[in-house]
Amino acid sequence: MLATAHEGFSHIRRMRDPRFPHEIAVIMPGEYFVSREPMVVYTVLGSCISACIRDPVAGIGGMNHFMLPAPKGGLGVDSWGESARYGSFAMEVLINELLKLGALKSRFEVKVFGGGKIYEGSVDVGANNAAWVMRFLQQEGLDPVKADVGDLYPRKVYYFTESGRVLLKKLERVTNRTIADREQQYQETLATRKTEADVTLF
Repeated sequence: MLATAHEGFSHIRRMRDPRFPHEIAVIMPGEYFVSREPMVVYTVLGSCISACIRDPVAGIGGMNHFMLPAPKGGLGVDSWGESARYGSFAMEVLINELLKLGALKSRFEVKVFGGGKIYEGSVDVGANNAAWVMRFLQQEGLDPVKADVGDLYPRKVYYFTESGRVLLKKLERVTNRTIADREQQYQETLATRKTEADVTLF
């Protein structure tokens, strides 16, 4: 028996927007969402990456939001939220959830967004994240049909799971500090724990 469309995603915030025909699932860093029913998945990306993957035949799609490529030393797979902040976990779990709902990997359509350089300094976290996810996809034999990564801007992303449509808005540079602060706050919170295929700019 197939899993229900939103099984395991009760923690994900939902909202309605009169501009969109479907319910919106809002994901934060370290989260992902997959659905067999038509949904819109929304997030805001700074240096983070979101992969949007769907099976266009089955109409199953989902998106993740991760902060870093992998934990140091290859460890760090602890609690759900802490693990999912890493691409090495977030990509695997997104793919596995899609397969669990009946998607076929051979039909995957992949789009990748994020990796903006929103932090000052010599280390470009966003570029490292973008390079990592492109390598991962290549190793998995998945060729993205769209990749909008890098640059200096944060991004708002709305992903339509059934059609694969994306609404993408690049935010003004002045807002980078707020998004950078949000990403930093998320990392600090974790540190205190014990343990159709197009993109529309709007």
